[in-house]
Amino acid sequence: MEGISHPIPRTVEEVFSDFRGRRAGLIKALTSEVDRFYQQCDPEKENLCLYGFPNETWEVNLPVEEVPPELPEPALGINFARDGMQDKDWLLLVAVHSDSWLLAVAFYFGARFGSGKNERKRLFQLINDLPTVFEVVAGNPKQSKEQSAIQNSKSKSSSKMQSETQSKVVKSSQPPKEDEDRGEEEDDDEQGATCGACGESYGNDEFWICCDVCERWFHGKCVKITPAKAEHIKQYKCPGCSGNKRPRV
Repeated sequence: MEGISHPIPRTVEEVFSDFRGRRAGLIKALTSEVDRFYQQCDPEKENLCLYGFPNETWEVNLPVEEVPPELPEPALGINFARDGMQDKDWLLLVAVHSDSWLLAVAFYFGARFGSGKNERKRLFQLINDLPTVFEVVAGNPKQSKEQSAIQNSKSKSSSKMQSETQSKVVKSSQPPKEDEDRGEEEDDDEQGATCGACGESYGNDEFWICCDVCERWFHGKCVKITPAKAEHIKQYKCPGCSGNKRPRV
């Protein structure tokens, strides 16, 4: 249980630093220090929680008695499932609940100290650049894979621009045109410069994907497509063309 003795984060950078420290502590508990963590999660004890702290340490303890708590609380009773599951499955269960708790704490600080839309967006982008605790414990962190996919997307998009079955994945300063003739059309500039889901203009270092049916461009985040996932899509259909409702952002 945590009595807040650490400096309370207020800015985006401070909240992210707090998130990163807590995340590092949780990863230690579930990987390099897993034997000690396992021993502390005795199913015979009362409801226990796994806490991560900004100084990259962790603790298994009872939940706070204060209601409502000063900070969001982690998953309760993680010790009860320890002996009823395979060790790896149990650790992954704790990991995914730990990810949820980390996000809850980060956005609690953001809401408490009045972070606006842009600050919350920037905070989530910083958080999203890190592999989740679940991915680290599972042994398949996606950070490096996605970064390499982003770097390769520029060269791949130029070679596939003339193909009918192209995936049209690109990360560039501006979404490219389909071909030279279409590039001269007036309304194509609008489609190439605004997201078909949220309507916002492109920004540097943002990931885009183009629908092979309606040929509109979308932010990857608006249609829930990552660079790594897009590498395996032969023909992309946006939610509107696939019969689904356009996603809310």
